[in-house]
Amino acid sequence: MMIIAAMMMMVLPVKDTPYIAEKIQYYNADSSIHFGATLTIPENKKKSPAVILVSGTGRQDRDGTMAGHKMFLVIADYLSRNGYAVLRVDDRGVGETTGKYENATTADFAKDVLTGIDYLKTRKEISKIGLIGHSEGGAAAYMAAAQSKDVAFVISLAGLATSGLTALKQQNTAIVSSAPISQQSKDRYNAVNNTLFDTVYAYADAPDLEQHIRSAYAVWKILDDEKMAREGSQEKGKGHFFFPLESYIMQATGPWYRCHIRFDPVPYLKQVKGPLLAINGDKDIMVDATQNLGNYQRYVKHVQVITAKGLNHLFQHCVTCTMQEPATLKEDFAPEVLEDIKVWLNKQRGVK
Repeated sequence: MMIIAAMMMMVLPVKDTPYIAEKIQYYNADSSIHFGATLTIPENKKKSPAVILVSGTGRQDRDGTMAGHKMFLVIADYLSRNGYAVLRVDDRGVGETTGKYENATTADFAKDVLTGIDYLKTRKEISKIGLIGHSEGGAAAYMAAAQSKDVAFVISLAGLATSGLTALKQQNTAIVSSAPISQQSKDRYNAVNNTLFDTVYAYADAPDLEQHIRSAYAVWKILDDEKMAREGSQEKGKGHFFFPLESYIMQATGPWYRCHIRFDPVPYLKQVKGPLLAINGDKDIMVDATQNLGNYQRYVKHVQVITAKGLNHLFQHCVTCTMQEPATLKEDFAPEVLEDIKVWLNKQRGVK
């Protein structure tokens, strides 16, 4: 892969920091995607190892802004203060990066990572290059590592290492379990979710996927109506239970969802040759720590795994640990995880 064009836009002085920040732009091989990014480089005369930060599901800017927290900005600042160059990039269709996010799959995001690697290889200040991926970005990172000899190491943060179907079922079951609704409604959500997940998995490549989804939902609705007629509703008021069928169809028939639900991480994990660090929070309801860390241990040759106690999907110390809580928390990113990352990276360099 070759970068057609690359240029440094400007140097941004960062007050009281031992590094410089550069706004940069570069293109992929066929110039179809223009990437906007920030590269932070330690202020020393030696070459620095570099990491590329890889975002997870959803359109994110280069700072990794989610629920009001700038995860990637925090990580970049910390690592560049400790001797590492960091490249953080706007997602497709976000900020200064072009392209249409909705048409991309995890495989496309891995290609974007490879483009970033090619850019860093043009920088004389950089020695070896590694990847840090969050959530789906963890999968994109090890997919890129499986395809490139230039990836020296991978760090997965709440990374996906199970099949797409398994991840969707676990994630939605956990979300439903944490919701303040009756057990009856939880059972109904789990039933319709699993019915539709299995349907999409079976017909992911079918041009008439939408009709299969509608048919499966109609069958489930008949059975659910009969069940509710027998049991009666446990919810107060009317219309409390609602499944967003139309928005689900729009999402499920898109290229990303079709690819994701059929995703198998094992072939990629087995091809990762360099060292890998996987950290997952034990309160994460989006990516199950036990099963995903187990797969990293099972399939990656040189791996260390860490279960981060009390942390959610965004690596915050949580209380209720629900989907809604991260925006209410003041913490941006757990300091002990930053320390774990630094210690592991220094170990790879032989630095104490």
